[in-house]
Amino acid sequence: MSLSCFDPRFGERMLSVDEALSVLGESLAGVMRTPRSERVALAQAPGRVLAETVISPLDVPAQTNAAMDGIALARASLPDAASGEPLSDRGELSDHCELSVIGSSLAGHPWTGRALAAGEAMRITTGAALPAGADTVVMQEQLEYRSAQGEGEGLGEGLIESEAGERVVIEGVTSIRRGQNVRQAGEDIARGSQVMAPGQWLTPAAVGVLASLGLAEIAVYRPLTVAVFSTGDEVTAPGETLPAGGIYDANRFSLVALLRDQGIEVLDLGILSDDEASVTAALRDAATRADMVITSGGVSVGEADHVRSALAACGELALWRIAMRPGRPLAFGMLRAIPADAESSSGQVPFFGLPGNPVATMVTFLQFVLPALRLLSGQQRLAMVEAKDEASASATTLAQWQAPRLQLIAGETLRSRAERVDYHRGQIVLDDQGRQVVMTTGRQGSGILTSMLLAECLIEIPAGCATLHAGEPVMVQWLGSRGIV
Repeated sequence: MSLSCFDPRFGERMLSVDEALSVLGESLAGVMRTPRSERVALAQAPGRVLAETVISPLDVPAQTNAAMDGIALARASLPDAASGEPLSDRGELSDHCELSVIGSSLAGHPWTGRALAAGEAMRITTGAALPAGADTVVMQEQLEYRSAQGEGEGLGEGLIESEAGERVVIEGVTSIRRGQNVRQAGEDIARGSQVMAPGQWLTPAAVGVLASLGLAEIAVYRPLTVAVFSTGDEVTAPGETLPAGGIYDANRFSLVALLRDQGIEVLDLGILSDDEASVTAALRDAATRADMVITSGGVSVGEADHVRSALAACGELALWRIAMRPGRPLAFGMLRAIPADAESSSGQVPFFGLPGNPVATMVTFLQFVLPALRLLSGQQRLAMVEAKDEASASATTLAQWQAPRLQLIAGETLRSRAERVDYHRGQIVLDDQGRQVVMTTGRQGSGILTSMLLAECLIEIPAGCATLHAGEPVMVQWLGSRGIV
């Protein structure tokens, strides 16, 4: 967007959600720096952001191995019905054959003897290295073992260790394919291949992959620090006596929990006195200690308090109206800071002033603040956004760091206003046909915080759509891992 995000003309009209995401992305990209990194033990890595390129030092699996218990053999040792050759002495097709067993290969104790010759097999357990000369594993359930004395064991039975002179009868020979039940060395990860890139969010699965490479520690970006505060004479801390006309400080506790769920270090400034001097001092202090500052309420156009004037004394502030519900008012600013580390700080600290209604606070956090935190923390994009023109192709929009959308079926008629985006709180239920559909959680007012307690997703009704009928497709944002809850 050509205008500065602090241009007063932004406050003269309603911004679309996409416009707000684009302007915020460009503004933040102009001040961000590569986060500092540190090395941590792998056990401490979940929920952190990878700060290095990971190249595999080995094949995974490290050797070709058996996918199940049974015998290892060369498929060429087995008769082939497709050849048309007789498989029995009477010239009839037979579906079993007998091989000699020369030893065992166990998980952690591979066979170290000679290679298998034609007509030979080897007992093998799941995960054990395939012996030289073998290319196929036949599962235990197709086997009957016979000792040197001719005594037999039933199908699927038998000791792990082989005996001298032991033989095995294989049933279902014609169904056996070369290479079956075999895991090739490097089939998951090849030695020298790139496994992960910087910016990878380290999920349990990612940590498991790193462990499979033998890595005991890893480089991660240091977590961001975010300062959070509340203001207002009516705001009361939980545990204190609620005065007449007062409200408990639900928003600050919701925001602190949201931030910590994302691995953010929180600087909780509590409830600030509702006077300009104390707010100004708190903001200046936070700007030197935090990577972002967040508050809720008290900064909307027309509200009479001291937050806006304090912000003006510490930096720049923009007041926007966004075409969305809940969450129309949004304040964004840049606080001036004296950077402790010039290489990792631009001297400007982003500020977000979120709406005061509790649901609006959480929804605007998800749409704008959480993507901003992902961008600033060095995380990879979660979704690619199609560029509408050449100018926007190189622009940074926070939409690329929003939670990906899923398409579901509306289980009820949903209404909105065509000029805005509506975010209804939704639950997944089964309809009378057994299909998964999405329904609202009930009353959808901006102050109904229990609607977020019940929500599994946000139902997104796009601008230009006044009504979505039951049975029609609808996009949702899932409130699961890395979302709100």
